[in-house]
Amino acid sequence: MANLAEWIEGARLRTLPLAAAPIIAGSAAAYELGSFKPERALLAFLVAFFLQVGVNYANDYSDGVKGTDENRVGPLRLVGSGAASPGAVKAAALACFGLAGLAGLALVALSQQWWFLAIGASAVLAAWGYTGGKHPYGYMGLGDVFVFIYFGLVATLGTLYTQTSQLSLTGWVAALALGLFSCALLMANNVRDIPTDIEAGKRTLAVRLGDRAARLTYAIEMGLGLGLALLLLPANPWFALVFVLIGPILYSVLLVLGGATGPALIPALKQAGLIALAYSILLALAIFLYPLDIFAEVAPAFTGY
Repeated sequence: MANLAEWIEGARLRTLPLAAAPIIAGSAAAYELGSFKPERALLAFLVAFFLQVGVNYANDYSDGVKGTDENRVGPLRLVGSGAASPGAVKAAALACFGLAGLAGLALVALSQQWWFLAIGASAVLAAWGYTGGKHPYGYMGLGDVFVFIYFGLVATLGTLYTQTSQLSLTGWVAALALGLFSCALLMANNVRDIPTDIEAGKRTLAVRLGDRAARLTYAIEMGLGLGLALLLLPANPWFALVFVLIGPILYSVLLVLGGATGPALIPALKQAGLIALAYSILLALAIFLYPLDIFAEVAPAFTGY
């Protein structure tokens, strides 16, 4: 029977920055529109948190019973290692999905966006279907598409819309960027697992692309995710703050392109998640600082007017 520390490790809490980032970004975009609602932001975070932990347990269960995790490099797999029974891990996943559903129901009731119930249900089905069921889409190379949709578009724009009932350019840029960062994290993870995934018959996008092309895809996703912020600069020069992430992104890209394998790729996974979180925080800071408008004050000194 797994102990508490093993259950926590099995929850893969290092992935939680990806759960928090879109909530911060979506709430910042709502604040920009003058309609930030903290109680709804908290509920959105609870939905994201329990879905993230739930999908981690669901993947642990599904990969474990399929034998995919028998020789996996990385954090503890509860089922694959034999630390916990498949039934217990499946129950933990379903419990997390249930808690996510309760938080989502409260969020929908507050926002009166009842059609979000369908989106929430699809998110749970997507979380389970990644590695679960007879035809898991994660085994067919479609995991990246669903990660982009749910970790980027749905989480960020959903947070924004449940607070404001509208969307904005900032919300869209943040959603696209966070979707790309999330895909990059998944790509690095799948590059690390290419050898074992091939043996297990798991045809992730990294397996389909091949090692070199998958590493290049990681670099493109990280670079494009950051570069999208250029679209926001005309409206608010403070968004330039996000470009302090060039250094960390360059480090992770060089690590991946440099041919790191196995455990040596784990820092790139952590880096991608932290970059997504830092991006959202810097985005929020840029929106908060915009009323200061020091750019308008210093511009005359350089122009002579």
